[in-house]
Parts: sequence; C-alpha cells; structure tokens
Amino acid sequence: MSLLLTSASNASAQLKLNKKAIGAVDKGVKAATFSDADAAKLAGEAIAYMDTHNEVAAADDPYMVRLTKLFSKHQNEGGLKLNFKVYKVKDINAFACADGSVRVFSSLMDIMTDEELLGIIGHEIGHVANKDTRDAIRDAYKTAALTDAAASQSGAVNSLSESQLGGFCTALLGTKFSRKQESEADDYSYNFMKQHGYNVTALASAFNKFAEMEKEAGDNRSKSEKMLSSHPESADRAAKVLEKAKKDGLAKL
Repeated sequence: MSLLLTSASNASAQLKLNKKAIGAVDKGVKAATFSDADAAKLAGEAIAYMDTHNEVAAADDPYMVRLTKLFSKHQNEGGLKLNFKVYKVKDINAFACADGSVRVFSSLMDIMTDEELLGIIGHEIGHVANKDTRDAIRDAYKTAALTDAAASQSGAVNSLSESQLGGFCTALLGTKFSRKQESEADDYSYNFMKQHGYNVTALASAFNKFAEMEKEAGDNRSKSEKMLSSHPESADRAAKVLEKAKKDGLAKL
C-alpha cells in the first residue's frame, strides 16, 4: 500500500483502523516464498476490511462519478487489473494495493484538478507495477506477526481473521517506501501521463500543492505525516517533473 500524503496539521485523521498492536515478531515469511498471488490475496482482505470500516462513496455520489469519468478507461493499465473507490474522509491521501485496488480520499479530490489527480493516482499505480506494494504487504505480514502459519515449513500464507486484519492494516499503513522507490513511481506517473496525452506538468503542480501544505504545517506535522518523511521533498519532485517536461518539449504554463 502506498500512502502519498497525510492530512494537514489541523485536519484530524479519519481513516478507521484497529490500532491495537498484535506484536512485532518475524514469523519467517521469506521473500523467495512470498508470491505476487500471496500479496494480492492479503491485499484483497485488507481492502475489504477498510472498505467495510470507512464510508465509501456510492456509484452516484459526485466524487465517485468524477473518479469513474477519469479512470474508467484505465482499469487495465499496464496489464494490471485495477479497481477504484473513494473514501469520504478528511485525510488528504490516496493509496494502491498489490491486488490492484486504488482508494482515493475525497479531501484529496477537493484540492486537485482532474489532471493533477490523474498524476497522483498514476504514482500510486506505479508502486503496484514496480512491485513495491507486494514487498510492503510481505513486510507488514512479517511485522504484525499475524499467524503461526507464516512460520510453517510450507511458508503458506493464510487468510486473516477479523481481529488480525486491524493489526495488519496498521502495519501496512506504517510501511515506508525508499526515496528510490518514490522517485521511480514518480517516473511511472510521468510516463503514464505522457503516454495518454495528459498534461505532464499537472503532476508538478500537484507536488507544488503538497509543498505548500508542508510549508504551512512546518514543525506541527502529525506523527503520521512525519512517518512518511522518506518521500522526496515535494518541491524537488515538482522541479524534476518540470525538468523532464522541458527536455521532452512538453512544458506548459
């Protein structure tokens, strides 16, 4: 799961999860035995849990109507089978999971133009395409110490119980991608925008909006925002996008 940006300092987090820690013991899941199918299975369970515990916009809700209009033609992007929903929460965020689920928060949609939103979700799709979300699922499964089955000789990944899912989602949300992974996801988004004829500089303007929010928040950023400090600075990301756009002759006002 990739979290792009949490809410501004004065906005209380609304995404609902079971915060009870289950424990941090490595149960022996090895990267070599953790497949894409395993990651998709666990991601699907986590998404189902979060869809149940948060307000999801209905098909005729203006937020969902807008998102459907933007992304209905991208449901098989890059060979990935994607599904999109909107969480009506105060957090300013979006994330994607290894099963192809993309969740966009309504407060993010409130502050972004259509093409800026396309760029942000393109970044999230990049984390799925680059296998970052698969590795995040594996690490969260290990960190949360969810089931003894993980330590079995077969290395089988079992379905999670209702009580385990809360801890798993908490561990998953705590996963941090490296700066390299974030930069590669930015590159994926840029190429996604370019391939489909969107304005690539909209990705830069989205990052600049985040930069302004970071500047306003200053030292008052929430714990969850500081947790995501592995992201490259938003202003630097915007500058990199604009530099590429100029080289490609795609820079626009």
